[in-house]
Amino acid sequence: MGPLQGVRVLEFAALGPAPLAAMLLADLGAQVLSIERPAQPAADAAPLFDPALDVLRRNRRVLRLDLRQPDGLRVARTLARHAEVLIEGFRPGVMERLGLGPEPCLRDNPRLVYGRMTGWGQHGPLAQRAGHDINYLGLSGMLHPIGRAGGDPVVPLNLVADGGAGGMMLAFGVLAALTHARATGAGQVVDAAMSEGCALLGSMIHTLRAMGRWSDRRGDNLLDGSAYFYTTYACADARHVAVGAIEPAFHQRLLLGLGLDPAEFADPMDRSLWPQRRQRLARVFALRSRDAWCEAFAGVDACVTPVLDLAEAPRHPHHRARGSFVELGGVSQAAPAPRFAATPAAAPRPPGDADSALLAEWGWTAASG
Repeated sequence: MGPLQGVRVLEFAALGPAPLAAMLLADLGAQVLSIERPAQPAADAAPLFDPALDVLRRNRRVLRLDLRQPDGLRVARTLARHAEVLIEGFRPGVMERLGLGPEPCLRDNPRLVYGRMTGWGQHGPLAQRAGHDINYLGLSGMLHPIGRAGGDPVVPLNLVADGGAGGMMLAFGVLAALTHARATGAGQVVDAAMSEGCALLGSMIHTLRAMGRWSDRRGDNLLDGSAYFYTTYACADARHVAVGAIEPAFHQRLLLGLGLDPAEFADPMDRSLWPQRRQRLARVFALRSRDAWCEAFAGVDACVTPVLDLAEAPRHPHHRARGSFVELGGVSQAAPAPRFAATPAAAPRPPGDADSALLAEWGWTAASG
């Protein structure tokens, strides 16, 4: 099931965005075989993640290998010969030291797409430095604009660098290289750096800045929450609504829905008026609960929506109607996306161990050593 059915992906399991890229490919039908380290004793296991609850491991078959041992390395090399895509998310040089770098793998399998996920890229002054999502986002310039005027930059979870700039950018690059490999027979290395992906995701902000419509001052711009018509408001029950009424028609409907006179809100792009007007709207929104306001704006195209928490989101009628969330192993999670009319993705499955029949398809049997 899915448009990537028949694509073989060998994943060297790691933390961070590389597993997201592999999950995206697996969701859409690719056969992902994930090589994980042998199970550690409970006392030595990393406390941060429980593999049984890790959403990113879904739709995989798992093979546990000790790559520091000759037998484990031999199996991994055999599997890489039969893969179309290889994904790894370690620091530069780790795979080379294991004997699984691009040179031997592409020599054995010239059609291989070798996808590499790092924070800083495979070369450069910072290539060997440690980092996390927040560091890559900060260096890209895209963390600085996020936050209130006079306040500190606000961390947008790990959605930007790990998610959009990391896992999704790697998946995009891998599929582009796979298209080339299938057309020409020539594989290649895909060097995906989260710091570069963050900068690329900020292309629209760079466009607005070049046009003179974006200030380098935090909390002074159209899309950073400072505009009274593009921000969040606290309601009487301390929950919030999100308002995105940028266009004139939405702006007018927003004000009418709040019982305000649009004539008093002329020149909405005059930034000097934003703080005062935001305070005025805040006083109105604080008079009713979040759900009361959502009911008042139901059926009105004013771009007013509730800010749902993680437990509420799957229960929203729109998500329920589309099946946007699924439950797997007792864990609520997003369903595969996007949707495909002719080749829909199958429902997510928990990871399973690779059996001898599957490994034989990948060119390895017990007899092969």
